[in-house]
This record gives sequence, structure tokens and C-alpha cells, in this order.
Amino acid sequence: MAPTHVVANQAPDLVGFDAAADPPLLEALEREGAGWALDDVHETGRRVGSAEVREWADAAHRNEPRLRTHDRFGFRVDEVDYDPGYHALLGEAVSRGFAGAVWEGRPGQHVARAAGFLVWSQAEAGHGCPVSMTHAVVPALRVAPELFAQYGPGLMSRAYQPGLADPSSKTGLLAGMGMTEKQGGSDVRTNTTTATPNADGSYSLTGHKWFTSAPMCDVFLVLAQTGGASGATGSGGGAGVTCFLVPRILPDGTRNPFAIQRLKDKLGNRSNASSEPEFDGTIGFRVGDEGRGVRTIIEMVACTRLDNALGSAAGMRDAVRRAVWHARHRSAFGSALIDKPLMRAVLADLTVESEAAVALSMRLAGAQDRAATDEHEAAFRRIGVTLGKYWICKRQTAVVGEALECLGGNGFVEESGMPRLFRESPLNSIWEGSGNVNALDLLRVLSREPAAVEAYRAEVELAAGADHRLDAAWKAVQDDLRDVAEDRARWLAERLAIVLQGSLLVRHAPAAVADAFVGSRVAGEHGAAFGTLPRGVDVDGILTRVPLG
Repeated sequence: MAPTHVVANQAPDLVGFDAAADPPLLEALEREGAGWALDDVHETGRRVGSAEVREWADAAHRNEPRLRTHDRFGFRVDEVDYDPGYHALLGEAVSRGFAGAVWEGRPGQHVARAAGFLVWSQAEAGHGCPVSMTHAVVPALRVAPELFAQYGPGLMSRAYQPGLADPSSKTGLLAGMGMTEKQGGSDVRTNTTTATPNADGSYSLTGHKWFTSAPMCDVFLVLAQTGGASGATGSGGGAGVTCFLVPRILPDGTRNPFAIQRLKDKLGNRSNASSEPEFDGTIGFRVGDEGRGVRTIIEMVACTRLDNALGSAAGMRDAVRRAVWHARHRSAFGSALIDKPLMRAVLADLTVESEAAVALSMRLAGAQDRAATDEHEAAFRRIGVTLGKYWICKRQTAVVGEALECLGGNGFVEESGMPRLFRESPLNSIWEGSGNVNALDLLRVLSREPAAVEAYRAEVELAAGADHRLDAAWKAVQDDLRDVAEDRARWLAERLAIVLQGSLLVRHAPAAVADAFVGSRVAGEHGAAFGTLPRGVDVDGILTRVPLG
């Protein structure tokens, strides 16, 4: 090699680590009642850090999904081909129980699943979409016992069987969702897809869905108008929006009409196909009562929104790990970047933000575990998931962008992995309701669900007296709650989320982390950019919390 091309001062490859060697995550796993899953979570973390899994992820993005609408004879097939790496990732996620298997009922299982999902999502985010949807569909389907008996065992299986086939012939099934349409987006009550009853109890669906991801799933929950209702015009005297199960392959083995018009050309999440299917006499089976479709999917939405928060926490922890790894191994102006006070301030700030995301998302997983038998936890989950989905997902883009900058120009290069993380970062704020939708949902909780507000108060006040700044902020937020006008919804969501995170960190995190978070986020001693923590914070103590494995 020519002397002009000696490679020096480049950070080594970040491979062969345990992504679960993450102090805040492991502490929350134990605290929320799933310490029994520690070995499994560490095994998942080692797989995430392996060269094999990273290659699967890279391949799934190099070779993006490809739509085949017809076979060579001209028959419609409407299938999507994925890279083998995508199938490998999805198969391992299902086998580890991150899809429907969590509903087996073991105490602490939602917490264990949340920790595993948070760790595994750091391998690659796109395949997590069908994993999350399958996980969320199971409780919604329970309202239709006959359908649950038919499809539930496959959805709760740890077996992954790709390809379209009669669901009764498969030991493992995946589920997707088809809610939004081009004219309404999150406003699903304006949906124009119609469902007409058939003599055998099924329905025939006609319409076009705008954003249906993972179209190779075996079954989908979709929303359609019944009884002559018209979402587009607001007219008609029918029942309204209703939930249906739509299988790709019907019980008699024939293909259900599911004409995929195209795959979306998305900013990120490109390993995961997102499609526009057209229904024309497509057979669906009713889930829940007519006109009660939105009510039917509420539990499903709670599950997917929690996964949004977990996925964003995962993206933040992954980005912080990469930034600190680079800083440890890169020198500039005479010393390692990790020894530069200003770089340390930035990294500590990022670490604090990402730890707060882990603490809140895992607390919500604990509430999910206990909600079925504890009314207080169910009420807390109702408001907590809304806040966590809003705020944690909002913070991901800022954290990943700053972490990318820590790598300088190297972080702007595709091979670093940071551009893929950055393209992924806005997604969870959009899916399952954008920021405004969640902020408005918070206003509904505040005005209509006093038990949820009381559960939030009780949770925050568990830290009463531990930090005067947190006490003062909570008092101010209570004053703010007297004005719940729509244009204040984002302010309330942000402040309620930050105070809740502050309460969790004051109670459970080391003093270095709690003090920095409360001083910067709760008390407001912080600039608009990362790296502006208050004077005197314990940066050394904070940086021991980085998940380097």
C-alpha cells in the first residue's frame, strides 16, 4: 500500500457486542417484574451485536421489497418478494416471542417482551412492523371467539412460515392492518371502503386502502363502512365503521381479492413493504359489532403505540452507542474525542435523553402487564401510552441527528449505519397517529377520563419531596391543566411527559442522571441544542450508562 493511503485514526467496526448490556434497561426489567427473562434478553442482545444479524439487516435494505402483481400467465398474484435477510430477521423475532406469543399469560411477559423488542429493534427496524402488528391484533381478535379459535393459535405461535397458503395449513401466522385511506388518514371515520353482508355471514368489501404495510401477512384487520353509511359524505343511515378480518387466502384455499396497486417509495423503513391494496369483492369476517370498529381496535392501538415508543427508545440507544464508540476511538487535536469536555457534554446529554425514553417505555410495559387485573395500572396505561408515544417518538429524530453529527462526515456516509437510523427516526411519530393526533387524544383523556388523570398524579407524586425542582414543575403543570384548549395540547403533552420521566428517574436512576434530567428538562436549564446541560452535572457518572456491551 502506498504511504499516502495508510489508514489510521478510524474507529474499529462496532461488532461482537451485547446490545442488552444496557444498565437502564436491565434495571427496568427487574423493577417491572421480569427479572426471570434476563438470560433471554442478553442472548437477544448478543445476536443483535453479531456480524451475521448485521449482514441480514444490511441485505434487507440493499435489496428492497419487490412487487409482483401477475404471474407469467397473466393471473394476479399480488405478492412481494423480500431479501432472505428480511426473512431471517423476521423469523428470529417471531421465534423469540416478540409477535403474538406474549399473550400466553405468564406474569411479567409483556415487560420481558418489551425489553427484548427494544433490544432486537436495534438490529433493524423495518421487519418490526409485522411483528408489532401481529402482537397487537391478538387482543382485538378475542372479541370474535370463533375467529380467534380459527386464527389465534397461529398468531400466538413462535413459528414463522413465509408465503401465502391456507392459514389452517400453517403453524405460524402474521397479521397486518388496513385502517387508513387516502382521503382521511388518521380520521378513519371518513373511510369510504364499504362492506356488504353475504348470506353465509361474511361480508364483501369494496375500496382502496392507502397505507397497508407488510402485505404478505396472512390476515389483516381492516375498517369498512357497513349498513349504507358513507364516510365521505357523512350521509346514510347505516351502522358505520366496522372492523373486519381479511385473510389473504380464504378457508377454501382460494386467493381473496387483494389487488396491490403499488409499494410506497418511503423516506425510511425501506426493508418493510408498505402497499396500497384494492378490495373488489374481498371477503371479510366481522370482528366486533357493526358500527363499533374504532372501539374494537382501541386495545390494538394501545399496543402498537407502546411499540412505537419502544422502537424510538431503541433507535436512540443505538445512536448513542454508535456516537460514544466513535468518540472513544477517534482522536482530534491531540486527544481522544471522548476526553474533550464539549464532546462529553454532548454525549452525556444524549445519554440522559435516551435513558429517560427507556425508563418511561419500560414503565408503560409494566402497566401493560398489570392492566388486566389492576384498574389503577389500566388507567395509568391509558394516559401514559399517549404521552410516551407523543414525546419519546418526537425526541428520536433530534437524538439521532445529534449522534450522527458526533461522527462528523463519517456519520453522513451510508456505510456508517447512521443515515439509515436517521431516515428511520421520524417514522414512529407518524405511525399510529401523528403528534397532533396523540396530543388531541391527551385532551380527550384529560376531559373524559378522571381515573387516568388520577393515576398519572399518583405516579408522579411517588417522587414528591425528592427534588424541589420536580415538585415545582408538577405544581406548575397542575396549573396548566386548568386550560386544556386545543392549541395548548402539545405543550401539555410535552410537560406531562417530561414531569413523568423526571419522576421515574428521580426514583430509579442514579443521581447523576436524575439531577441532569431534572435540571435540564424539568427545570428548563437547557439550551435548544444537545450539549447544554446545567453546570456541575456528573458527566462521568452519566456516561457509565451508555449501552456499549
